[in-house]
Amino acid sequence: MEVSALVWTLTVALIVAMLVFDFFFHARTPHVPNIQESALWSAAYVGIALAFGLFVWATAGGDFAGQYYAGYLTEKALSVDNLFVFLIIMASFAVPRQYQEEVLLFGIAFSLVARTGLILVGAGLINAFAWVFYIFGAILLVTAGSTLKGAISPDEDEGESTVTRLVRRVFHTSDTYDGNRLFTRIDGVRVMTPMLLVMIAIGGTDLLFALDSIPAIFGLTQETYLVFTAVAFSLLGLKQLYFLIDGLLDRLIYLSYGLSAILAFIAVKLGLHALHENNLPFVNNGEPVQVVEISTQLSLGVIVGVLGATVAASLLSRRGRAVAAIAATESLSERYLALEEDADEAHRLAIRHRLAQQLERMPAIPDDLKQELIADKRHFLDLLERVHGTGLDTSGALPPRHRSRPDTDHPG
Repeated sequence: MEVSALVWTLTVALIVAMLVFDFFFHARTPHVPNIQESALWSAAYVGIALAFGLFVWATAGGDFAGQYYAGYLTEKALSVDNLFVFLIIMASFAVPRQYQEEVLLFGIAFSLVARTGLILVGAGLINAFAWVFYIFGAILLVTAGSTLKGAISPDEDEGESTVTRLVRRVFHTSDTYDGNRLFTRIDGVRVMTPMLLVMIAIGGTDLLFALDSIPAIFGLTQETYLVFTAVAFSLLGLKQLYFLIDGLLDRLIYLSYGLSAILAFIAVKLGLHALHENNLPFVNNGEPVQVVEISTQLSLGVIVGVLGATVAASLLSRRGRAVAAIAATESLSERYLALEEDADEAHRLAIRHRLAQQLERMPAIPDDLKQELIADKRHFLDLLERVHGTGLDTSGALPPRHRSRPDTDHPG
């Protein structure tokens, strides 16, 4: 695929312009995006990415367009999975919701820079050494295994990274936020705020994600231009998607299984391609091995099929619905109890109404499943007791053995 310097320049300019627009018209004015705003901008970014695929189709042909779409879907799915970790990190740092946009935009920009560097390195290695495909395939198999392990036995301790803890030990840091400032002064001493620390944590996590995602995209296309654009467009709009599916992420309980299957499939595809391009002297005497290669159309079909099946299974399963109800109840309880005394009354009533609706759904969850899922939720019982003290009926939200707990004085 031949791409002129002009096309490269225009493409990079478009992506940078979209990032700058996102910063100046959204993140620079801290606020909590509503569902309508998030949905509108998410649709706009996805629309731009899909339209770019049509541009590739018109200028380079359907096969390259298929490679782009397969890469875009895979990277988008990996990005959505990464949002789970972002949620945990920002929860552990207690980032105010109105500043989460700014943190996410930093993470996206950092991801784009880190991935661009890795793309250039990866493309150079592939062009010089065909055996790199074996390494990429091995990396993806390990990643698929760790993703599956995480899905089976999730690790809840995803808060501060080793780098962040080291920064806390070496530098002066504050325990409270000062707006969206990265530094503040305490007793005349300039110190880092949690805002800077959470950005360090997000940046470090992004770098680890990049090491996994770049081999995945190179398994679907070796065209540097398509790799770069698929990765870039999958990251753009991720911030809006975060707020759009904030309450849905916990419900996609089988997404990690789907991603594990996709990564393993791409690893097999890479292995077959490596054999087809083989030049290692100890494999078939350094000659290419005649094996069946997986077509772009089949790759795209497998990716779409696996993602569709795992998302549908997550949304339609009894467990998925239970996870969603419990997660929404916990989130709304925290938001309701955190309201200031002078909070807008209409906003207070809206959250109270949504919380009451979730509490009404809770009795429909089987008690055995409720017991299992509630046991994994921190502070869930305490939240319900405090909400009960404000006048909302929470009895149906508890499994039987918790319903007889004596009432105490409830704050809130």
